[in-house]
Amino acid sequence: MKFESNHHSVFLLHYHLVLVVKYRRKVFDNTISARAREIFEHIGRSYGITVEEWNHDVDHVHVLFRAQPKTELSKFINAYKSASSRLLKKEYPWIRQKLWREYFWSRSFCLLTTGGAPIEIIRKYIENQGKR
Repeated sequence: MKFESNHHSVFLLHYHLVLVVKYRRKVFDNTISARAREIFEHIGRSYGITVEEWNHDVDHVHVLFRAQPKTELSKFINAYKSASSRLLKKEYPWIRQKLWREYFWSRSFCLLTTGGAPIEIIRKYIENQGKR
């Protein structure tokens, strides 16, 4: 495991993000997914976010990414959803025909933290601190 660092901390923060198209409309293919990833990576740079893995189904995307402790994840996700919606509809006008009232993304999202050790191992490690 390779940790990242800044002036005051050492960290390794991985997240799994799932974004769903509004009403699960089927708009993703390899081309749209690749462009959506480019937008994610472009916006992510200013938030200290690095994509590690990206994949899609016809109605949603999965992203594994690293972030920094200072990253405001909800602000980043909202900025990404707004920009990607606007750009994808502009660059691929046919998408509009599949959407409902111009909405691209669902308002909700799923964001999960990921890590190397299962939670039970971390819990036992903390419980046993100070014991001989």
